[in-house]
Amino acid sequence: MSNTTVIEAPVDAPAEGVTEALNLKAVERLAEADPVWLRERRLHAWAVYEGTPMPTTRLEEWRYTDLSRTLDLDPLRLESAEAAASDPGEVPAPVLPAPVRETMDEDEPATGHVITVDGRVVHTDIDAKAAGEGVILTSLREAIENHPELLERYVGTQAVTPEVGKFHALNSALWSDGVLLYVPHGVHVELPIRVTRWISNEGTAVFTRTLIIAQADSRVSYVDEILSNDFDAQSFVSDAVEVIAEDGANVQYVSVQRLGHGVFYHSAQRTLASRNVKLDTLNVTLGASVSRLDLNARMLGPGASSELLGLYFGDSDQHFDHNTSQDHVAPNATSVLLYKGALDERSHSVFRGIIRVHPGAQGTDAYQTNRNLMLSDEARAHSLPNLEIEADDVRCSHGATVGELDKELLFYLMSRGMNRQQAERLVVQGFLGDVLTRLPLGGVVEKVKRAILNKLAHG
Repeated sequence: MSNTTVIEAPVDAPAEGVTEALNLKAVERLAEADPVWLRERRLHAWAVYEGTPMPTTRLEEWRYTDLSRTLDLDPLRLESAEAAASDPGEVPAPVLPAPVRETMDEDEPATGHVITVDGRVVHTDIDAKAAGEGVILTSLREAIENHPELLERYVGTQAVTPEVGKFHALNSALWSDGVLLYVPHGVHVELPIRVTRWISNEGTAVFTRTLIIAQADSRVSYVDEILSNDFDAQSFVSDAVEVIAEDGANVQYVSVQRLGHGVFYHSAQRTLASRNVKLDTLNVTLGASVSRLDLNARMLGPGASSELLGLYFGDSDQHFDHNTSQDHVAPNATSVLLYKGALDERSHSVFRGIIRVHPGAQGTDAYQTNRNLMLSDEARAHSLPNLEIEADDVRCSHGATVGELDKELLFYLMSRGMNRQQAERLVVQGFLGDVLTRLPLGGVVEKVKRAILNKLAHG
């Protein structure tokens, strides 16, 4: 048996009420149904947003992503505050779009599921055993009513705050829903939590947040997949992900981004690892016309360990920008980053990573590697790893490569009976597969491999 909540939403047709522009009026209408503390945070975030200049290529962190050419916020519309804040109650399960059903059919068993459509949670369920142990899996909109103490303490206060950047502030002001996962002290969630998100409307802006709280000595895995069809008009999807792991917790966070052409996707992720925490992330970037990831992993306690894994495959004129930072605040902590990508046709990738060792963080062990495989003469990759070290007893290194397909290896495989396309597929799978094997989760590796093969087949 499971505990299930289903919320009414027009998931098989475009959502109604998409009329709000991205302005102060939209913030105020969202805030009408909020408690005082949340209303104040939204208005503060909007003030920060308005007071923060739009990033330009003059800034090092945005040098290779020109927002003046890739993003226009003015014509975008936000789902109405009334729809987001309403309390529809429980209704029969909605009819899901075919791509969502197909994606979920590929998933292996899970402890809990969440389905969102256009940023709004329409379904949650959780295994009765986990719920009995105190695990909470719910929408942020419901959590405002049912778990206000958790949201008031954690949402936008410790991890993704408005002051981090322009888009972080915009998300903090305009988020309408999202997911709360809370795992109590000592609870081990054996199977992953699986989240499937669908974007149906073009010309819209969607703002969501994810808050994962793992108390001391707990264990949990969270797999998030977002997808859409291709759009003729641009849509903007903004995510803020906050992962807070207390002493001795073990957390895995996986994001699989398979959005369609015409989407500008921005994901702000921050992980906070306390003493003896193991907190690993995997970001798979396959979709969207433009995708920007701002990932910050903070080692806040001695013995903290974080593995940051990334995989991307670009084709057509896709543009992927990965901006990562590994902040070592406490001594005797470890972080390892490995981001690998293959680029075909006119696609373009940017990797910018920095390891920061703060004063007093002696015994830091940190590494950073970015590798790119070019499948076309027109593809481009920029790799910019950096170190910033303010302690003297550390082991830190970084490296980056940009290379083409090994012609000798292709010749060898073709001499064994493969055609060129088959040989290229095998080489690309081997190149990217190293990342997937480091964080094996049931169904994720197989699904990502199928998506890569599909892109190769249409290349």
